[in-house]
Amino acid sequence: MCGIVGYVGPRQATPMLLEGLKRLEYRGYDSAGIAIMNGKGLETRKAPGKISELESLVLSTPITGTLGIAHTRWATHGAPNFINSHPQMSCDEKIGVVHNGIIENGSALRQALEDLGHTFRSDTDTEVLAHLIEEVYDGNLAQAVIAALSKVEGTYGIAVVCSDDRDKIVAARKGSPLLVGLGEGEYFIASDVSAILAHTRQVIYLDDGDLAVLDRNGYQIIDMDALPLERGVATIDWDLDMIERGGFAHFMLKEIHEQPDTVNNTIRGHPLS
Repeated sequence: MCGIVGYVGPRQATPMLLEGLKRLEYRGYDSAGIAIMNGKGLETRKAPGKISELESLVLSTPITGTLGIAHTRWATHGAPNFINSHPQMSCDEKIGVVHNGIIENGSALRQALEDLGHTFRSDTDTEVLAHLIEEVYDGNLAQAVIAALSKVEGTYGIAVVCSDDRDKIVAARKGSPLLVGLGEGEYFIASDVSAILAHTRQVIYLDDGDLAVLDRNGYQIIDMDALPLERGVATIDWDLDMIERGGFAHFMLKEIHEQPDTVNNTIRGHPLS
């Protein structure tokens, strides 16, 4: 399963995004990448293999900024390599997208965009989203994402950033889990709460058809008509120890040893007859 993490706030984004990706390692992946708004535009780092490869790359060529998105990829369209790693970028490299899911009409959309003059660099369906958003972007990122997604068939959990709108992350969900994290003057997007639990326990789970618009002043949940939605805030009452390997060599072994506790937790409060 692919993983998504995003951050906007006062702190440096890169360390938190890398930390979030590590929390998602249990889901399986073949490459990882980040895109950071560096004050001039979007700057990316991507690497096939383990997150440690991406971390080494970031250490050797640092990237700074207080807004960014990150991704761990499990290949569906295209080989597991640098070119196909996320974030995927638009032609002008102003728009970056991370994506979980499958765009079923990706081939048709790609052909239509190529006919309009777009040049593709990867084999991914995700890059189609980046070019599609670029094609309809007119200064309002949320509206561009809505317009692009209205042409899409398939499933997605996405986070989108644009260097022309440097303080904003737009996220959307259809068939692929996504949530918003609410911190103290900072906001997160993630595909799994484990990625952000070290920083907040207040989350909003997006429903299919929801979009989240995050900036430094707050957040808004809207629908595909750009109308505001009310979504409840959930408080997470479990901690990171419950998802760590707990000293076991791998997660499967940990889950095997946890089976007695899992059964007890399942039947707790239900008297046996």
